[in-house]
Amino acid sequence: MINNAKKIVHHIVQWLKTYIKKTQSNGFVIGISGGIDSAVTSMLVAMTKSPTLTLEMPILEKSPNMLSEQHVNFLKSRFLNVHHIKKDLSSLFTSFIHTMDDNITEKKNKPLALANAKSRIRMLTLYYYANIENYLVVGTGNKVEDFGVGFFTKYGDGGVDLHPIADLTKSEIRLLAKELNIIDGIQQAEPTDGLWEDQRSDEDQLEATYEELEWAMKFAEKKEKNFHDRLKGRGYDVLKIYQYLHKKNKHKIMPIPICEIPNILRNGKIIC
Repeated sequence: MINNAKKIVHHIVQWLKTYIKKTQSNGFVIGISGGIDSAVTSMLVAMTKSPTLTLEMPILEKSPNMLSEQHVNFLKSRFLNVHHIKKDLSSLFTSFIHTMDDNITEKKNKPLALANAKSRIRMLTLYYYANIENYLVVGTGNKVEDFGVGFFTKYGDGGVDLHPIADLTKSEIRLLAKELNIIDGIQQAEPTDGLWEDQRSDEDQLEATYEELEWAMKFAEKKEKNFHDRLKGRGYDVLKIYQYLHKKNKHKIMPIPICEIPNILRNGKIIC
């Protein structure tokens, strides 16, 4: 992978160029979070030389996201096709909370519902600008998040038009970040989705590191029998975490199910 990082970068950029031409879109829009996934993806998109709009969308942030600002400045210093908009969505989110104030403050899943609401408000904002400019909304999810444990918000950060890095693991994305000279602060930052008031990290939520989950995903794909007998300690625990999350979030990973109507019913030949 180390020797192939440059080739993979070229492959993704060419794929993006081909896709935008096929869809006859005018450019790309992407949300910037200050994380390594969005940093790498926005860099790849900018390299297409197509108009690229980066959106920074803070919601009730206690302090400015310096890594996000640094990355935007880094992009704009290298690419004339990159434009940036920062929209504080705090008032929109607060208005949503007030509108939905329905005396369910004690419900266990309310903090999760509100975290997902933040993600979905950001998705609405991305598509607002995408519709105006005839742009494509670019996803920033990696392979483990999108196809392993389903660590994304359905119709939130999962609501996009294309996924440039969804076939890459976190480890592979880190190698691409080095190849692309992404700023060190982003490369070294602890991954977080930034949706929770307590600023919990991805690892806090998943109870495992991305490297551990990558291993579990590869192990599970082998579909070996009686593997639990050979695993002990942390390996066993991580695999159980992966399997639980994969099953729990499979509704996100799989295509939306369609109830197919049999031809015999369409033709009205029903025997009662």
